Amino acid sequence: PATDASGPVKAVMDELFEEFPHMQLPAQVRISLACCLNMCGAVHCSDIAILGYHRKPPLVDDEYLDNLCEIPLAVAACPVGAVKPKKKEIVGEKGNTKTVNTVEFN
Repeated sequence: PATDASGPVKAVMDELFEEFPHMQLPAQVRISLACCLNMCGAVHCSDIAILGYHRKPPLVDDEYLDNLCEIPLAVAACPVGAVKPKKKEIVGEKGNTKTVNTVEFN
């Protein structure tokens, strides 16, 4: 799950934010921005749509991923099946080993 807007979304909204309270645009316009290809905000239904995407796989902190998101939902959200569930052995600071649920990218 996303926790913050991507760079392009933040940059565009910083520029446009001041225009909307004054209602000085010539007509109603719907601008939508999405940070990924899942388009959960229905950006394709807007007058202007800006869609961001990752050019390389995101970094994954294997030790904490299972506590931060539901892995089956993360796997199901990828439309091309590039995210796969994976178990990984992590060696702790004290030398103890534990198995964690994480994901891998194809």
